[in-house]
Amino acid sequence: MSTTTYAVRDSATMLRRNLKHMARYPSQTLMLIGLPLLFLLLFVYVFGGTMGAGLPGAPAEDRGGYLTFITPGILMMTVASVSIGTAVSVATDMTNGIIDRFRTMAIAKVSVLTGHVLGAMIQTALALAVVFGVAFLLGLETAASATQWLSLVGLLALLSFAMTWFTVGLGLASPNPETASNWPMIFVLLPFAGSGFVPVESMPTGLRWFAEHQPFTPIMDAFRGLLAGSPGGSEVLWAIGWCVVIGLVGYLWSRRLYRTRAAN
Repeated sequence: MSTTTYAVRDSATMLRRNLKHMARYPSQTLMLIGLPLLFLLLFVYVFGGTMGAGLPGAPAEDRGGYLTFITPGILMMTVASVSIGTAVSVATDMTNGIIDRFRTMAIAKVSVLTGHVLGAMIQTALALAVVFGVAFLLGLETAASATQWLSLVGLLALLSFAMTWFTVGLGLASPNPETASNWPMIFVLLPFAGSGFVPVESMPTGLRWFAEHQPFTPIMDAFRGLLAGSPGGSEVLWAIGWCVVIGLVGYLWSRRLYRTRAAN
């Protein structure tokens, strides 16, 4: 077999390992999915009437309009939430001695991290499917065409890939799983300081500047535009650019940390 064939085979083995962990501990997956669902229900039914009325051109008590507005932020939060589990899983592997066991085996080094990334992307896809299902049950309306839906799915997959690699780096950099569970929380909170739940135009000057220039805002705006049936514009290009930057930094950082820690 070639080196690439061995790497693919070993990565598939590590993916099965991570999927078995997910199946054996479903409570973690339910908790990670439950967090964005909790925010979705909270903001629609508790705050939706008041905050929906504050949207430009919205009638009073417009919960449906507000649901449509916040769904991109909830999608962003879902991807970030699942990434917490990825960081914890990687940190657990690095601290419980299993990596030392892997080092004695004839397996491709890249397969350990690749298995985590692929497993996390499958978990993210399941979480996003649940969130979309609940959002449609609540009355989400969309004018997206088939092409725009494909673009949205592709952008979500790219975001998931990028965020997963970055949180793999956080897991590798963490001294223990507890620390690894805390660091990615900033990604869950960033949609609040962006266009996830209110228009950035309504924010004070300083916060508005931050919201306009942080990476999650153009990503959420791209989701919102695609769901609304708008043609992909600069927001989509900015979203792709930010995903590529986050993913590349995460991959290079993770590879360096893994080589360093696995060699010690």
